[in-house]
Amino acid sequence: MATDPTQQQQQLAIILGPDPTHFETLISHLMSSSNDQRSQAEALFNLCKQAHPDALLLKLLHVLQSSTRPESRTMAVILLRRQLTHDDSFLWPRLTPNTQSTLKSLLLSSLQSESSKSMSKKLCDTISELASSVLPENQWPELLPFMFQCVTSDNPKLQESALLIFAQLAHYIGETLVPHLTTLHEVFFRCLSTSAKSADVRIAALGASVNFIQCLTSAAERDRFQDLLPLMMQTLTEALNCGQEATAQEALELLIELAGTEPRFLRRQLVDVVGSMLQIAEAESLEEGTRHLAIEFVITLAEARERAPGMMRKLPQFIQRLFAILMNMLLDIEDEPEWHAADTENEDAGETSNYGFGQECLDRLSISLGGNTIVPVASEVFPAFLAAPEWKKHHAAHIALAQIAEGCSKVMIKNLEQVVSMVLNSFQDPHPRVRWAAINAVGQLSTDLGPELQVQYHQRVLPALAGAMDDFQNPRVQAHAASAVLNFSENCTPDILTPYLDGIVSKLLVLLQNGKQMVQEGALTALASVADSSQEQFQKYYDAVMPYLKAILINANDKSNRMLRAKSMECISLVGMAVGKDKFRDDAKQIMEVLMSLQGSQMEADDPTTSYMLQAWARLCKCLGQDFLPYMNVVMPSLLQSSQLKPDVTITSADSDADIDEDDDSIEMITVGDKRIGIRTSVLEEKATACNMLCCYADELKEGFFPWIDQVAPTLVPLLKFYFHEEVRKAAVSAMPELLRSAKLAVEKGLAQGHNESYIKQLSDYIIPALVEALHKEPEVEICASILDALKECVQISGALLDENQVRCIVDEIKQVVTASSSRKQERAERAKAEDFDAEEGELLKEENEQEEELFDLVGDCLGSLIKTFKASFIPFFDELSTYVTLMLGKDKTAEERRIAICIFDDMAEHCREAALKYYDTYVPFLLEACNDESSDVRQAAVYGVGLCAEYGGSVFKPLVGEALSRLDMVIRHPNAQHSDNVMAYDNAVSAFGKICQFHRDSIDATQLVPAWLSCLPIKGDLIEAKVVHDQLCSMVERSDRELLGPNNQYLPKIVAVFAEVLCAGKDLATEQTASRMVNLLRQLQQTLPPSTLESTWSSLQPQQQLALQFILSS
Repeated sequence: MATDPTQQQQQLAIILGPDPTHFETLISHLMSSSNDQRSQAEALFNLCKQAHPDALLLKLLHVLQSSTRPESRTMAVILLRRQLTHDDSFLWPRLTPNTQSTLKSLLLSSLQSESSKSMSKKLCDTISELASSVLPENQWPELLPFMFQCVTSDNPKLQESALLIFAQLAHYIGETLVPHLTTLHEVFFRCLSTSAKSADVRIAALGASVNFIQCLTSAAERDRFQDLLPLMMQTLTEALNCGQEATAQEALELLIELAGTEPRFLRRQLVDVVGSMLQIAEAESLEEGTRHLAIEFVITLAEARERAPGMMRKLPQFIQRLFAILMNMLLDIEDEPEWHAADTENEDAGETSNYGFGQECLDRLSISLGGNTIVPVASEVFPAFLAAPEWKKHHAAHIALAQIAEGCSKVMIKNLEQVVSMVLNSFQDPHPRVRWAAINAVGQLSTDLGPELQVQYHQRVLPALAGAMDDFQNPRVQAHAASAVLNFSENCTPDILTPYLDGIVSKLLVLLQNGKQMVQEGALTALASVADSSQEQFQKYYDAVMPYLKAILINANDKSNRMLRAKSMECISLVGMAVGKDKFRDDAKQIMEVLMSLQGSQMEADDPTTSYMLQAWARLCKCLGQDFLPYMNVVMPSLLQSSQLKPDVTITSADSDADIDEDDDSIEMITVGDKRIGIRTSVLEEKATACNMLCCYADELKEGFFPWIDQVAPTLVPLLKFYFHEEVRKAAVSAMPELLRSAKLAVEKGLAQGHNESYIKQLSDYIIPALVEALHKEPEVEICASILDALKECVQISGALLDENQVRCIVDEIKQVVTASSSRKQERAERAKAEDFDAEEGELLKEENEQEEELFDLVGDCLGSLIKTFKASFIPFFDELSTYVTLMLGKDKTAEERRIAICIFDDMAEHCREAALKYYDTYVPFLLEACNDESSDVRQAAVYGVGLCAEYGGSVFKPLVGEALSRLDMVIRHPNAQHSDNVMAYDNAVSAFGKICQFHRDSIDATQLVPAWLSCLPIKGDLIEAKVVHDQLCSMVERSDRELLGPNNQYLPKIVAVFAEVLCAGKDLATEQTASRMVNLLRQLQQTLPPSTLESTWSSLQPQQQLALQFILSS
């Protein structure tokens, strides 16, 4: 291509000149396989766009209309569409009105004369793209009349084209079509109902109807289209009756889209629609793909919880039919020899696409409908399958049980006996694949029904798994039994596991020496998990196990053994953490030498060693603590490299046929707008692991991690917004406070290489705004909660280093969080009004709202740390937040929200003292009322707040003393006050009562109330409050408080009894300082009281208290 401007102009003049061959040559070069030729053509084409947009588009239209080469015409229409799509290359606004007018009329006339079906479709796409930009501005008044004319003509090709355009416009700019609702209804009705219409016209009408129904915003408008639904279904059934399965599959895909977006549109005719779909799914003469789509339709309806909660549960007869269909799919499996001879656990010889689809659908169905619906159906089907003679049916029952466990866990936990017996009976099945499936079910149930399964059935499950490990004829069964031990022990406490350790560890050691690598790998993961779950109980096996593990680590060097070596690292590091530094220290050095030499070697991209090694190093660090510091120089370079991996991403347009391999398991597909994004997951997992490990090192090494902060902070801070992978974001969030803490400790201990506090401020100024911005953009509620938690810790660490601007940003973001959370709860409340809403939906809703409450809890903690840090200078910010907080106290709010709001006020009262008095009028009435709330947590927060107001409220609180006392009295005198649920509220009420006695003595009848307070002591539930209250008692005795001691010291025996009980409890109920003051007071009493008084005081104590006191006083 010429670079001289004059020559370029000449070239353009030739290309856009009267001879059409030059322009067609340019078009063919744009499709060239030669990179040079193609990029030159692209440069010329772009020059035409910039300099002569009108001529260029008219040329493209000319090629489209008159070229004899089909590929040139196709390319021309694709290029036209690109220039007329409303994005960066949108040429329309740069065209003259004349060209615009010509283009519009030529596009429509081309559509009328076009004979090729694929070209017609591409023309429809182009017209739709342009119309979506210009129709809303009324710049194409001829288009809709033209389309109505086409759709009512006798020409099926034009009818189909008009319907395809309607479908796209409904999708892009539905609102401009709504005024034509009545006409469109007639058109769609006619095109769907005439059986003489071609299948293509009916499918196009189906697509247009589906898209149009989706763009209608009101239920009343949608209802006017209800009479189309039988016709839509007829389109599907007629296609099947004529043997046109490709057409039927197109129809099914459109109906699935409708089921996902507008499930309630189907509600009135649900029985007919779902019945037809199940008939298709049951028809064995149909293609697999057709049957799968019909099932997908029904599952999609079941999953449409947000839009039609509970609707599918109203059809129990269909759920039984669908369950039976899916169970039969699981029978589509063959007993291939390759399965038995496999070297790896993921060999799935004999499994068909039906089998895989059946599994996936059982899982989805049980999660969407829940245990109350699915378990009764399964309980009828499974026994029949297990009683049948065929091994495939036994196998299917256990595979299905494992698939439904997650969705049915709550109901299954109530029926554990039946579930466990069913699975363990099949451990004796003659067919190895059935035994494998039963073991597989135990592994899945251990995860989904734990820890209840482990607590109630360990004495049956663990011996059965140990027995299965002896099946030397069937290595796959042995290896799977070892894997199930891993699942079982992950949800296990050491006390459950310990009695079985001798048997399990000795079996696993036998398997470690097995010739089959898959069995060895299974044994390694099981050993690692057993060690992790039994902790120091594993020490007695250490000397027997570690030599085998080291041998594998050192000797498993070939490529075929990479996974084995990787798992030995995992196992060694978990065993080391379990037994502790002292036991592990001698071997640790040798193991680190091996890891260091591996670290330096070249590894292939798919070698699992890298990821396992990252985790092993971090566990070794946790085990060895500061002794690990010398190895950090070895570990950190590759760890930083892994954490900085760029995601391997492929982006195509959603409708392109470009090659992203759909079945490649290592690539995850997501669709964002009109783009499809393929992401290689292995890269993301390595990155996530590395980020987690960085967080571990910072947490474990504290100030020892300081030298690395300058490299780690710039790596992790940008990853707070890494939206490709949640684990990466979570790890980055968790690391933020750890980095700050490391810097702060290093500066305080003089280990910061000459840096001072300004370094902490710099780091804090980098981290905190980044966290606030991440919170603003974070889509996941759970990660929002983690960010708030990290912010709270960062505020505590940075303290006064935060400036006013940063506090302002945090406060503004907290308002956003509260507002967003409230609107999510509002949406859920709307869902609860749906006609089919039922108890099961209510349960799911409750779980979603509980996640919201955790978020509120962290909002409270975050505000609490700001209030504690800034005290009275936080008041201007609290003034803005106060309306948000008082809303949380409403009667319609949950107990948890009320508790959080009260805690926020408690923090204000405690840390802002006089400055907070102006809020008493607003908050104290809520506080007093909440003292008698139904929720014990709310009562505790409220009575604690009353105590704070008594302490700091002075004259503002004085008028409220009477009501406060009667409220506290109700808490203290409640018949179940000391019950474990209520004891924290009771203890805090007693503490608040004591503060009223201390700070408002002149407003109360002290001779009655001080002894009444004494009679409540000691308090033993809230250990923090206990120390405060018992210290107060000590001070009152020291100053010989008249009302406390009573006339003639009559309450002295009670005081001594309280002292005795507090001192006997060790450090729990009093600080060391308070305890020694109590001992001094008791010694003084011994010396000053008359012997008779002393004798009667002493005799009122229990015998063991007398002995303990004698010992304490004499020592």
